[in-house]
Amino acid sequence: MQRVWKLVLEAVRGSTRDLTEGRVGQAILLLAVPMVIEMGMESLFAVVDVFFVSQLGADAVATVGLTESLLTIVYTVAMGLGIGATAVVARRIGEKDEDGAAVAAVQALVLGLSVATAIGVAGALFARPLLNVMGATPSMLDSSLGYAVVMLGGNVTVTMLFLTNAVFRGAGDAATAMRMLVVANGINLVLDPCLIFGLGPFPRLGVTGAAVATNIGRGTAVLVQLWILLGGHSRIRAGLRHLRVVPHVMWTVCRLSGVGFLQVLIDTSSWIGLVRIVSMFGSDALAGYTIGIRILLFAILPAWGLSNAAATMVGQSLGAGKPDRAEESVWTAGRYNAGFLGSLGIVFLLWAPPIVGWFTRDVVVAGHAVDCLRITSLGFLLFAYGLVLTQAFNGAGDTWTPTWINFACFWVWQVPLAWWLALHLEWGPRGVYVAMTVAFSTLAVVSAIIFRRGNWKARTV
Repeated sequence: MQRVWKLVLEAVRGSTRDLTEGRVGQAILLLAVPMVIEMGMESLFAVVDVFFVSQLGADAVATVGLTESLLTIVYTVAMGLGIGATAVVARRIGEKDEDGAAVAAVQALVLGLSVATAIGVAGALFARPLLNVMGATPSMLDSSLGYAVVMLGGNVTVTMLFLTNAVFRGAGDAATAMRMLVVANGINLVLDPCLIFGLGPFPRLGVTGAAVATNIGRGTAVLVQLWILLGGHSRIRAGLRHLRVVPHVMWTVCRLSGVGFLQVLIDTSSWIGLVRIVSMFGSDALAGYTIGIRILLFAILPAWGLSNAAATMVGQSLGAGKPDRAEESVWTAGRYNAGFLGSLGIVFLLWAPPIVGWFTRDVVVAGHAVDCLRITSLGFLLFAYGLVLTQAFNGAGDTWTPTWINFACFWVWQVPLAWWLALHLEWGPRGVYVAMTVAFSTLAVVSAIIFRRGNWKARTV
């Protein structure tokens, strides 16, 4: 136990070990600890916002839920770019090509900034019609349109935060990414109540204040990240000589990120389909769904930390010419993830009502949120392996395989099943939650079968 705690402390402080050498379990732990904390910090943004916004009423919470559904496009872009950045940077680090890693990092950042700016302009201009399409009521638009405008218009902060963290993770410097999320959350936690309720000298902005606080927190973290990256204070020493477009590297990042974007788009857009189905059952059901999904992010996003650790290990191990080490890393990370998510699933099954009680006192809304937590948590064990296996393909540069798996499991299977259960069988929102659980489990089984074939080991980046 003492040895484990020493590794945990080393991971949090920032390890400088060569991850392509030594025991696989230790390497996974050194990467996973800061990555889990990082993803936990990212999920904290969502939970903190809902905690304070829920005090403004069901309409405010429902608007946040609809806006977050629209923001899935932003998260898709950020995560897609991150997939390409992590894969290329990790492979170059495994090959001991530090200059190549710096070049790849800069290409990814330039690409991300360009795309985020375009999305921000379009999102801010068309926030109202987009919310109308998602089923927002007139009262929701009157009270909370500003939240959508600020969040969509300021998406560059979350895009760059995801992307720079992906670069650090690919280099094995997960501790830096973790620290930046701590900074961002600290700022958000302080500013949220001040700007929502107008505490002290701050203006009372209502639900819009949550969006302003979130963007200030994330934006501050991004500026610090860029200073670290471009100032030579990390494993990737990018300098002025790297601030140029390198066509063949940019193409590699674009190719992997483009397929990564499609992959995550298929996944996240299916959530838009699900929230549209839930919205048919009224604002109470939608508010309960929003609260339940936000709480679930505490489970799913930290689990992404372990999955990202597997991706980094796969990329660096393949770069070092050690495919067997890459495969061992994936199954080790899968076991760790199953233990983590399985434990959280038990917590949600047993204590969902008091957990939901922290976010709403409305009995009807709470009932929907409890159903969401309990039903979806039944699929956590298998979903834990599915997350790791999907990211393992991405870490190897095999981005097409998980893309097709996502399409089959989420659009061909999950959305039609949710519609059939919720509307045809009249299960209501519970049918949506059952469909989610079934789809999670299917993804894990299919991914494991394909992963064992080993074709991903031959991918070049």
